[in-house]
Amino acid sequence: MLNQNIKLTVDALVFCKEKGHLQLLLIKRKNYPDIGKWAFPGGFVEDDEDLESAAIRELEEETGLKLKAMRQLHTFGKPGRDPRGRTVSVVFYAITDSPDTRVAGADDAAEAAWINVKDITELAFDHMEILSYALQTIMIND
Repeated sequence: MLNQNIKLTVDALVFCKEKGHLQLLLIKRKNYPDIGKWAFPGGFVEDDEDLESAAIRELEEETGLKLKAMRQLHTFGKPGRDPRGRTVSVVFYAITDSPDTRVAGADDAAEAAWINVKDITELAFDHMEILSYALQTIMIND
């Protein structure tokens, strides 16, 4: 009999350009693990939830930003990527016109902000690896 203990999560990458610079919406983590580190909005998928809907819900809960749709980027599931246990994350992304929408940290995010991609040097979990993959795959740049 199969006995897995794998948790499913989603992450939401939202990019925009402001004055010619590529910005990414990030949240500052309020809870263990990686308290105080910047990360992508995201979280655990609920039992009765579609993956894209989960990403959109987590984005809104943690930042206040409401999107109607996102595109699936990739799935990341290297063992050890989350100290709470084995997690697999399905990553979604969107590109918006401008960061005019006010964002604020809520739920399990202490803060939310648009950050210039060039200024991002450290993120929680394996999010730097995911960001690198996204920038190469989506073909957006500064």
